[in-house]
Amino acid sequence: MEQVLEKEQVVNKDDNSAKGKTVLTKKDVLKAYNRWYWACEVSNSYERMQTLAFCYSISGILAKLYKKREDLVAALQRHLNFFNSQGIWGSTIHGIVIAMEEAKARGEDVPDDTITGIKTGLMGPLAGIGDTMDWGTWKPLIFSLAASLSANGSMTGVFVAFLFALIPYLEGRYLWLTGYNMGRGAVKTILQSGLVNELITGSSILGLFMVGALTANTVKLPLAVKVSMSGEWVPIQGILDSILPGMLPLAAVLGLYWYLRKVGQKFGNIVFIILGVCLLGSLIGLF
Repeated sequence: MEQVLEKEQVVNKDDNSAKGKTVLTKKDVLKAYNRWYWACEVSNSYERMQTLAFCYSISGILAKLYKKREDLVAALQRHLNFFNSQGIWGSTIHGIVIAMEEAKARGEDVPDDTITGIKTGLMGPLAGIGDTMDWGTWKPLIFSLAASLSANGSMTGVFVAFLFALIPYLEGRYLWLTGYNMGRGAVKTILQSGLVNELITGSSILGLFMVGALTANTVKLPLAVKVSMSGEWVPIQGILDSILPGMLPLAAVLGLYWYLRKVGQKFGNIVFIILGVCLLGSLIGLF
């Protein structure tokens, strides 16, 4: 991969790039990625969303490819159209666009509409995959683990939380380089390899284990009610624990899961329901 990124590519002498050559190194490509990683959500607006961040991230690349002012201006204007995708998986598009701009600077027949069409066609599907992987899988998984460790007094939880900054960064870096190396076939290659499905399935299984462990360790619902048996007052909680330890916390979590599935993700209602049940139960001496 590094050899492909770092080698010089000779172009026609009548080309618009500097001295008939385009020289994109791995350093150039990764510098553009770092720009995008830090700026992708900075320029958001209702009119063009991430357009300015997109243009800013590859502006150094374009300046190196197009030495004539009018060609550089045309390239920058080409990327001022609307763009909005998920910051990490959407970086695949940037890599593809850089490869296409490089080919265009070499004199190959790459129409402007083709570059724009690639961006427009891929930003939606990749956003869906990225939201599922990063926000729906990595974030809750890592933060749940960090919260569990911190609640037990471990300093490790602080460092585990920072994994959510490291993992997406490395993920986006890989996708950026993949998009550049494979060009327009990058997304097709990624999807056909089955990597996305394997990541989602594996993360989902790991997430289920984590949810079960966190439920058992953090959800507490002890009953204070006692019943008279053979002249002695026996806590109902002890009877339930002898049948299935953690029965009530499990029932509470399954009840919330059922509510989310049937009613919808109305988190405000869930908070008020939990507070109401706890206050009422404490008032009547149930908890």
